[in-house]
Amino acid sequence: MSVMGTNAPAMAQKLTQIYLHIIFSTKNRFDLIPANLEPELFAYPGGITRNRGSRLIGAGGTANHIHLLISISKNEKLPDLVGTLKRESSEWLKTKRRFEISGQDGYGAFSVGPTQIGKIKEYIADQKIHHSSKGFEDEFRYFLEKYNMEYEKKYVCD
Repeated sequence: MSVMGTNAPAMAQKLTQIYLHIIFSTKNRFDLIPANLEPELFAYPGGITRNRGSRLIGAGGTANHIHLLISISKNEKLPDLVGTLKRESSEWLKTKRRFEISGQDGYGAFSVGPTQIGKIKEYIADQKIHHSSKGFEDEFRYFLEKYNMEYEKKYVCD
C-alpha cells in the first residue's frame, strides 16, 4: 500500500513549461537582414520549433540580430534547437538574399517566468525603437548582467 493510499493516481506524466528568450546575431553584427524580409524571417522559426515539439511565442529583431521567445519541449536539447534555428533561418535567408551569409557563433538563452511572457513579447516587438538608442552589444551585455552570467568581454559578441 502506498503512503497516499490505494486510490492515489500514479504520476506517470512528465510535465514541463520552460520559456526561453533566445538572442543571436549575424556574423560581426553586419546588417544582413533586410526590412522587407523581416516578417517572413521572424515567422520562419515557428515551423522549425513546431516540428521539434516546441512552440514559438514571439520573434523580432533588427537588421543584425534576432530575438525569439520559445516554449521549449521537454525532449529538446537547447544547443540542438538553437543550432537548427540558426542554420535553417540562415539557409532560408540565403535563398532570398542570393548571397552567402553567416551567423554569430554563439547565442544567449535566458529563462523567462510565465508572468514575464507579455513583457518579453512586447520587448521583442519593439526592437526597432529600442535599438534607435542602444546597439546590439550593449543590449546583449545588459542581459548577461541582468541574469548574473559570467562571460569574457572579449568573446561576448563573437
